[in-house]
Amino acid sequence: MKVVMMFVNTSTRLLLLVCLTLLSLFCSIAIGSIDIPLAVVLEQLFSADAGLEAKIIHELRLPRTLIAFGAGAGLSLAGLLLQSITRNPLADPYLFGVSSGAALGVIVLLVLTNISFSMYSPLAAFVGALFATVLLVVVAGQKHASHVQLLVLSGVALSFMFSAMSSLLLYWSDPQAIATIVFWTLGSFTKAELYAALWVNTILIVVLGFTLVYRKHLQALLLGDDHALALGVQPQKFRILVLVVSALLTAVIVAYCGGIGFVGLMIPHIVRYFMSVLATTGLLAVPLVGGIFMLWVDILARSIIPTQELPIGVITSALGSIFFLMILRAKQR
Repeated sequence: MKVVMMFVNTSTRLLLLVCLTLLSLFCSIAIGSIDIPLAVVLEQLFSADAGLEAKIIHELRLPRTLIAFGAGAGLSLAGLLLQSITRNPLADPYLFGVSSGAALGVIVLLVLTNISFSMYSPLAAFVGALFATVLLVVVAGQKHASHVQLLVLSGVALSFMFSAMSSLLLYWSDPQAIATIVFWTLGSFTKAELYAALWVNTILIVVLGFTLVYRKHLQALLLGDDHALALGVQPQKFRILVLVVSALLTAVIVAYCGGIGFVGLMIPHIVRYFMSVLATTGLLAVPLVGGIFMLWVDILARSIIPTQELPIGVITSALGSIFFLMILRAKQR
């Protein structure tokens, strides 16, 4: 009976998250410089009206809402994967330098080819993210892959190195393009397009399916490499596979949304207070909570100052740094 109640409670929590996700999606479409009532949003989403409100919803708000949800969900899932394979509660694409590596790849493409953001940006970001991941493993050492301090320090060092390289490239680039690239590196959904939102969410669904299929492998790694081998899992090969998958997901998000930090660190920890993150319901809850979080951060970014819009990365970094310090304080206790 207790097991049944636990299952019902967890399922109920997941259902509540789904309802909250739908509400957040509609609120994100409705709230902005021009507020649109929720009833009008529901009506215009499924109509062929060519009025002002319909154009605002379909051309501006809908792509932005979809890509914001996909970015939050994807970064949360990438953080969960990194934390699982390294048995490191502080793992995060931003702290590990993966996001900085992806950003460097895009900046190299833009500066050397003099082209604007294009379909090649995700590929360049993936190359940069993969390079950062490989370099992190080499610097930290595979034998110490679960050592918290060593991985974090190596990741922070690589992040600073990639940021310095990006700044040097921007210094020699076209002055007119610097403002656009700098604003992009801070994280923004301002120029969201529907094709970009579809790309981000498609990769998110693929990686989520991969995670659900291999969730038992992730659970085995948490027990240690020896236990994983006994259960038929090849730890090193599987870690490399997960690192590549995480780099792909992070790269697509960085390519279209810029640098958004600490989401992959915060969300898995928050979900752990309510359920097991490597259970099926937990794996579904992490991207949902991450998507909800990012939607409301985006609403805050475009609402806190009436005539301006704050970069998304500034808000998430401010919240994430406080959260990071709270985790370190809790570990000391």
